[in-house]
Amino acid sequence: MDYSDTADRISLKVKAKGHEADTVKIEGKLRRLVEEFGVPPAEAERTVMNELAREFSLNGLGTAAGEEKSLNALMAGEWATVEAKVVSLTSAPSSAIAQSGILADSSGAIRFVVWAKANAPLLEHGKWYRFESAVVDEYRGSANLKIHSGTVIKEISRDTVLIPEVTPIADLTPGIGSVRAKVIQEWDTTHDRMLQSGLLGDETGTVKFVIWKEEGKERLVPGMVYTLYYAIVDEYSGRYSLNLNTATVIPEEGDIPVSSGDTRFSGALVHIAPGSGLIKRCPVEGCNRVLSRQNYCPVHEIQPGFIYDLRIKGWLDDGMVTKEILVQREVTGQLTGISMEQAKELAENNPLGMDEVFLRIRDLILGRYLSCSGREIDSRILVNSCEFLTFNPEETASLLNRAGGAS
Repeated sequence: MDYSDTADRISLKVKAKGHEADTVKIEGKLRRLVEEFGVPPAEAERTVMNELAREFSLNGLGTAAGEEKSLNALMAGEWATVEAKVVSLTSAPSSAIAQSGILADSSGAIRFVVWAKANAPLLEHGKWYRFESAVVDEYRGSANLKIHSGTVIKEISRDTVLIPEVTPIADLTPGIGSVRAKVIQEWDTTHDRMLQSGLLGDETGTVKFVIWKEEGKERLVPGMVYTLYYAIVDEYSGRYSLNLNTATVIPEEGDIPVSSGDTRFSGALVHIAPGSGLIKRCPVEGCNRVLSRQNYCPVHEIQPGFIYDLRIKGWLDDGMVTKEILVQREVTGQLTGISMEQAKELAENNPLGMDEVFLRIRDLILGRYLSCSGREIDSRILVNSCEFLTFNPEETASLLNRAGGAS
């Protein structure tokens, strides 16, 4: 785009209507719209012309502010006008963004971003607005609405009640989704900014969820059922996950059946990772994080009243594929024959402390062949049952015969 020529053309149109427009300012606005906000050149020109038409109260200078559309009809790369309700506001990830969150209408919902340079009025949660000259782009596989300096924002009065459609977990797609699900797993957090992560399930399947630390955000209770409206559905390496920071969280009574979604994997236990054996967890309600050797919780600091737990973290290898396994207390006891009370006694009466439990578990099962069943998330199996594989002479003979035939 030749910004100078376009600015001159716009300036001449304004002059023909009896007004003077600064070509340098026009060129600067065009450059910002195209290079900073990704607005197509033709739409950037129309946006600037609309601004000048409003500034000088001119008719016949600008063009329409894009076709008015419902949110589910928006396509990346277009310029549109929408009327929508602010159903969620989130903390801005950078200083370049003034506001971000979720907009919704009766057709669906979409993420939005208000650029700081837009100098737009602050949007309020729960209110309806008309957005003229907004730009639609694509972010992580779904439509995203960008509000820039050329966007006209008007608060409007609406009494429309929005009731989002709940989607089965198996039918989720990237974008915004609403689910009714049960918290079936809570995981150790892997990032200081993470409040909680784990696994949600319904009758159709399971999906990972994450809640980031943010004012007013609370942890979900394992075993509880929730309706979660307007969650962000992200996709990573072909797997979906729900970001619940934008979601409206409604606790529900009762229970729902959850699809097991279990997978079975067999192989040799080739590695037992640190953090296996007897561990200490934070006793603060809803935390459950693993403590350091000094009883330190990354959120609640020193916790002398810790809670013991027993688990195995390791690698299972079938000769072609290696998968991480996480074996919880009950199954760990079944595999090793070491109960929680025995593990505590070993740790408290042995010079090596908890390391003694780790070493005994390692000596008992490292190198053994296991068949484990559980939910698989990102190549990690959350084991709910596991058994040792024993020598099968018939299978061995069959393999030997097959090898002999090949030679």
